[in-house]
Amino acid sequence: MPDAALAPLLAAYTARDEAAVHAAVHPDVHYEDPLTPAPLRGPGELLAHLRRGWSAFPDGRLEPTGAEVREGALVVAPGKLVATQRGALGSLPATGRFLVAHAVLYCELDPGSDRLLRARAFFDVYGAAQQLGVLPKPGTAAQRALMVLQGFGVGRRPG
Repeated sequence: MPDAALAPLLAAYTARDEAAVHAAVHPDVHYEDPLTPAPLRGPGELLAHLRRGWSAFPDGRLEPTGAEVREGALVVAPGKLVATQRGALGSLPATGRFLVAHAVLYCELDPGSDRLLRARAFFDVYGAAQQLGVLPKPGTAAQRALMVLQGFGVGRRPG
């Protein structure tokens, strides 16, 4: 996707090129995803977040999974993170497990420069946690036990 609006940012992430990330984002960039407790503001906060991801997933790469949809300054793009967790992710120690986390990026570009101004990434944190072994996979005894502990019970209720 060489003509895609987000291609420079995806390439910069995969190359771990901080200068290219900085060049691809607006100085007032706002970013959020399920792992950010509050929106990140500015290239510095975004790069700190990316560094944590690079440390946890040193082989990680972002890949497009379909065409971007663009209307004016708004861009929606499907993609995935493909990586092996070799470093700690917050309080989660390295698992050595492979991860494929599909995501959708909803972005606003700066009309004057086409640099990323606002972005929100949506991805399945529960599915990622299952792949990393933090949560049990569906249909397993461990998953049924977790559901019981959460008060969901198992099987059908009588009458």
